Amino acid sequence: MATYVIGDVQGCYDQLRRLLDQLGFDAAHDRLWFVGDLVNRGRQSLATLRFVKGLGERAIPVLGNHDLHLLVVAEGFAKKHRTDTLDEILAAPDRDELLAWLRHRNMIHAGNGYVMVHAGLLPRWSVAQATALGGEVERALRSDNYREFMRHMYGNEPARWRDGLTGFDRLRVITNAMTRMRLCTADGLMEFAHTTGLQNLPAGFMPWYDVPRRASRDAIIVFGHWAALGIIDRPDVVALDSGCVWGRALSALRLEDRRIVQCDCRELADTAQWH
Repeated sequence: MATYVIGDVQGCYDQLRRLLDQLGFDAAHDRLWFVGDLVNRGRQSLATLRFVKGLGERAIPVLGNHDLHLLVVAEGFAKKHRTDTLDEILAAPDRDELLAWLRHRNMIHAGNGYVMVHAGLLPRWSVAQATALGGEVERALRSDNYREFMRHMYGNEPARWRDGLTGFDRLRVITNAMTRMRLCTADGLMEFAHTTGLQNLPAGFMPWYDVPRRASRDAIIVFGHWAALGIIDRPDVVALDSGCVWGRALSALRLEDRRIVQCDCRELADTAQWH
């Protein structure tokens, strides 16, 4: 049995299946972890969502910002973006079943000696604390009152964690860190405007994983979200968003030996749209 972590799929179903063929994926024995953003921008979000849901316990996805965006749009609390490709899901006969399944996914997952989150962890958070905080958001999403949380989920403030935060402010900071953050200061102030690579960073900000003495530094954290980074493979972090939807590659990490396998996605380059 092997466990593979798959980078941001973003509705690129054909490329996902091709990558799984390259891996020799055995649905009866192997497991798939997904770093989030199963949907959006690619043209096959519905097929992707149905496929991963159909894997049952063999698949462990965490939620990404595009997955949450789908849920919020479906509930009417946000408008679609120009480059969204969510209409097929929203019109599907099994829409409600798919959205309910997505809403019950985790924010963070730990196992096999690894920790998986879509975007990152704030410097003050240990893995144990982050798992507990992710659980708070998961309970909000799964509660009978989940629509009220979604109504208040969007926003950049507060941009810094405090243990005393309560209510929707507390949940919003957790959500933003785990699904949107790329950069923060040494004391954990988040910045959301920078989406390109490691050049021309705003003064005082750094990639969240480079903060000195961050509390999660002893764990191996696997994340996605930051396509401009490409693959990063170092002892403490593995970045797996290699820009499939932009015509680059879809990547998988085999946890047992840390081997990275990639599927060439250059056929998607002509349809990619940055915004």
